[in-house]
Amino acid sequence: MSYLNHDGHSATVSEPNAGLLQETTHPTQKRMKIGAGEQEPDEIDALLAMSDRFEELPETARLEESRPIDAGVPVTLTPPIIPLPKNKVYGRYRAQSGVFELELRVDIDGPNPLQKISGDYYQISGQTKSYFGSFIVDGITKTLANGVITITGVANTTWSTSFKKIKLAIKQTLILQPLAPAFLQWFHITTNAPGALYVCNHFSWAFRTVRLEQDHVQGVAPFVSYNTGALPSGGPARVLSINTAYQEAGVEMVNAGLTNVAPVVNLTPPADQWSNAELHQAMVTNFSLYQSSPQWASWLLHAYEHEYGPGLYGIMFDSQGASQRHGCAVFYKGIGGNTADQQRLQLYTCVHELGHTFNLLHSWQKNLATPPKPNIPNSLSWMNYPWNYPQGGAPAFWNAFPFQFDPVELTHIRHGFRNNVVMGGNPFTTGSALENIAGLFEEPIENHSSLFLELEAKNTYMYGEPVCLETKLKTNSMVNTRVISNLHADYGFVTIGIKKPGGEIKVYEPLAERCTIPTTTVLNSRTPSIYESSYIGFDKDGFIFDQPGYYQIKAVYHHEDGSRIVSNTLSIRVKNPVTAKDDEAAELMLQDDTGYLLSFLGSDAPYLQKGNDALQLLNEKYKDHPLSVYAQFVRGVNAQRFFKTITEDKKITAREPDYGQGGALLHEVIDKSKSGKGLDNISLNQAMQTLAKAYHRQGNKEAADNMAKDMVKYFDKLPIKEHVKEKIRRQAATLFVRE
Repeated sequence: MSYLNHDGHSATVSEPNAGLLQETTHPTQKRMKIGAGEQEPDEIDALLAMSDRFEELPETARLEESRPIDAGVPVTLTPPIIPLPKNKVYGRYRAQSGVFELELRVDIDGPNPLQKISGDYYQISGQTKSYFGSFIVDGITKTLANGVITITGVANTTWSTSFKKIKLAIKQTLILQPLAPAFLQWFHITTNAPGALYVCNHFSWAFRTVRLEQDHVQGVAPFVSYNTGALPSGGPARVLSINTAYQEAGVEMVNAGLTNVAPVVNLTPPADQWSNAELHQAMVTNFSLYQSSPQWASWLLHAYEHEYGPGLYGIMFDSQGASQRHGCAVFYKGIGGNTADQQRLQLYTCVHELGHTFNLLHSWQKNLATPPKPNIPNSLSWMNYPWNYPQGGAPAFWNAFPFQFDPVELTHIRHGFRNNVVMGGNPFTTGSALENIAGLFEEPIENHSSLFLELEAKNTYMYGEPVCLETKLKTNSMVNTRVISNLHADYGFVTIGIKKPGGEIKVYEPLAERCTIPTTTVLNSRTPSIYESSYIGFDKDGFIFDQPGYYQIKAVYHHEDGSRIVSNTLSIRVKNPVTAKDDEAAELMLQDDTGYLLSFLGSDAPYLQKGNDALQLLNEKYKDHPLSVYAQFVRGVNAQRFFKTITEDKKITAREPDYGQGGALLHEVIDKSKSGKGLDNISLNQAMQTLAKAYHRQGNKEAADNMAKDMVKYFDKLPIKEHVKEKIRRQAATLFVRE
């Protein structure tokens, strides 16, 4: 499709700001239909008279007084003029012209106005409608004259266009009248030539509308509401639910129903603990609105406990594949109860986890977004951790917390480009606040913290071999130093960057965003270091170490006081396959379904069956190959645990553990690892603990005790630090406390 541009030459229509012809594939041409006729305005002012078609009410009211009975001369009193109030002008407007539909967001008035306008374009083709692009005007100029609000500015758009200047005119109406239409005119960025004009009618006070579906496990009382005046806070007292908390942010949360989920009979720990694999499977099968594509819909599960323990309050587990951020869960073992502080924590956790489905990062992780934003560790926001607050910790945070998102987050929620916000749109962190991370891993010029971060891993890996990174935080001070001990990469307190052989810099982004109250420990001369092992080979974007060559790894630990402790640079090499068997085994390990199973440590989910088939084939056909130990480990751990599924009739069923198969697989893993042909020491420790607990659940206490003793005996012989050996002894002594 082509049109004549302003110099008389033919031009192709490809975007919506230049002005519309009657039939076009693009919303920016010069002519558009208005009502029954066609207009070709050069200025938006020429159309403002059209708004006079709305019936006017008098702007003042006059009261008449009767004349006194005993007066000889008639008297009429004129009371003071009482002006009628005007409507607030904000919310969503909509216009359709030709093949384009515009959804416009006006944020200049009303509750907490951000003084921005934005919009989304959709293209209509027959009976279908598809997303075209988004724009935002951050810096606006606003004037009011003769009852008309006029807004001008320059837009940032998701598509390439020369028509970036915008002029928006809205006639004020009285409180008893409907809102007047919004006239939006585009102009060329350099010539000021007028482009497309849209007459948009108001249809919602909310900037977004999201359908929220909530399910809960029977026995868990889901959060309902909290009075923010029950405890000291930084905002006005009001009763907040999940819906009203988001209403204050400009989001209309439409309830899609709350479904009771019945558990299996006699469900006991650890079967009542939820794994990430179970959560994702439950969402796919039980979220009635679920579809693997962008949609304004979220799922929230209210459950009892995550397998990581009661310190994990909530999780946004849906960070895998192309369509992410549909679902999250909260866990009432850590947040449950009826006291004011417990109800406050439930409100906070629910709003926080749903915030992740809008693609919001934690306040101290904004620089991990694409494009990056400045970190705001002292933000009084739903997305900060109260216990991480640098100006006094949780007590100071709650005393000042206004129960709101901060302005940066509000801008994202209300005006972010559609695919950066909508559930199932761009992946988690993309557009949420790592294209440019050059400064993320730079060494501080000064470090007075006495803390150091060290990375350790094998020097070389086979092609397809899972890469596990050991993260060690240590001190060189004799003085007690309290540190966060959640060093696993999935918790977010340690950020890991990888430079790939081709030069690409990749930040590890976990499949599930764990939100937990951090555990702390004290480092000193007796306990100078803590450590953790993280599998970093697969994340939300797929496999990371997916090509032979040299990789560089660096990490940052985010200390409680805001300090950035940057690690050493670790170099590892992924070797080329040597034999055909090496190549075939690697292909089985590098399937996406296998990557999810490695991250989840197994799953029964039907959509991961190809991965389970690949691991089983690796165990059977390549049993003696070095990569088979990882398949045995994943299958062994999964076999030793319950696996819960929510059925179509809304009941929880739990597959019982297969202790025989799981025990045989884990024994082989342990034997191979002890001989130096298997797992790293931290993963081996995990395998031995898993097997010991499985024996204990079976009632075979002798075998459980023997495995715990063997764990202590084996690591006592290794050349590792004494405080590490002491930690393993404590682990063995408390292994069965929760069993």
